[in-house]
Amino acid sequence: MFSAPITGPKFFAIFSSFFIVIIAVNIVMAYEAVHTFPGLETADSYSASQTFDQERAAQLALGWTVKADVHEGHLVIAITDRNGNPVEAKSLTGIFSRPTEAVDDQTPVFTFDGKVYRGEVRSGPGQWNFRMVATAADGTRFHQRVVVLVD
Repeated sequence: MFSAPITGPKFFAIFSSFFIVIIAVNIVMAYEAVHTFPGLETADSYSASQTFDQERAAQLALGWTVKADVHEGHLVIAITDRNGNPVEAKSLTGIFSRPTEAVDDQTPVFTFDGKVYRGEVRSGPGQWNFRMVATAADGTRFHQRVVVLVD
């Protein structure tokens, strides 16, 4: 089956080639992990956790539901109240981005047409996130990550 016996140098070459492949794959994976890391969600998670319950209760009291879609180059955000009526927030901002990398991050400027908010974006097919921050008329801060699937 083998044309020549496996000698010491041949065995060392085969054995070391396995380690070379494993090390090369680890280097590529480490580079990709660091290169595509979008950053921290919050600088101090302990401080953020201290007001979490109060903020959550205030958001739930608003009763808002958020839906997002991309249509003809515009990110369309529909915010509705408990009764399904459109909500015009005092302000709406956010970051439209891919979930795994910060290269495509965009901060659209929104206009309200009486029913939905529209902001111009550049998007390709796949999953996107819209990390929104809205302020209600009473000053309540509403923040949510909305998953947007683009065909």
